[in-house]
Amino acid sequence: MRGTVWAERKSGPAAAAWPRVLYKSERRMAYILTLANQKGGVGKTTTAVNLSAFLADQGYSVLLVDADPQGNATTSLGLVKTALPATLYEAMLGQLPLDHVIVPSGRSGLYLVPSTLQLAGVTVELLQQQERERRLARLLQPHSESYDFICIDSPPSLGLLTVNALVAAAGVLIPLQCEYLAMEGLAQLLGTVERVRQHLNPGLHLIGILMTMFDRRTRLSLEVLQEVQRHLPGKMFNALIPRNVRLGEAPSHGMTIWEYDQQCQGAMAYQLLGREFLGRLGISSAPAQQHKEGAYV
Repeated sequence: MRGTVWAERKSGPAAAAWPRVLYKSERRMAYILTLANQKGGVGKTTTAVNLSAFLADQGYSVLLVDADPQGNATTSLGLVKTALPATLYEAMLGQLPLDHVIVPSGRSGLYLVPSTLQLAGVTVELLQQQERERRLARLLQPHSESYDFICIDSPPSLGLLTVNALVAAAGVLIPLQCEYLAMEGLAQLLGTVERVRQHLNPGLHLIGILMTMFDRRTRLSLEVLQEVQRHLPGKMFNALIPRNVRLGEAPSHGMTIWEYDQQCQGAMAYQLLGREFLGRLGISSAPAQQHKEGAYV
């Protein structure tokens, strides 16, 4: 369903934060979402992969952009890095157009811009280039009418690649581990998001904070939830991603969580996140004609 149509809507939970809430009806650009956190190991790539897979399974056309030189989103979908003909690196340097880099993920409706460690060189090679912060936005712009959602998995840093991902996006989703040390970097990340919004991308908004590695048996997890709710009321997703062995195992098999174990707690949590994410955009459900057998919901 590449090229579904979007139109403006002035209602829904996200309307106050972002006046251009979208629903499917008439042609609009893709909704571009960046997942960001400068701390590693918070479930950012797991969220990017599984949220993208959920949206694709619901009938939306999704492009997942692996903007992390570690290339974990690429391997999580089962692609072999050494077999890739091209990656985001070549596109960012202008050596290839993005449509020469995009590959099928092997799942209906889900496409990938893959990456390898070579992408780390972009920061140095673009150092003297003008408007280097807008390279990714300009790459994605010609493809914005070909997809319903573009999800960008950014690296665990606040460097040039992450800034590019924020400049390209309409919304940012922050996965946050249920630990106090993870909270220490949240203010810095929110400050970066605000500076990008003020100086580079006025349309950028925080769509939500996703609490990950939640363990309801520990007092710490509950206390961290309370702190986030107190300091950022209304910003935290109701869906909580639990500590779950299956979520850690699935990427090593090149599978999404539903392909690996659709009955586990992690799969159910990402199903709830997917529904809530669509709800925050004012989209109550996927188009009925796009539902397929074996859908996640």
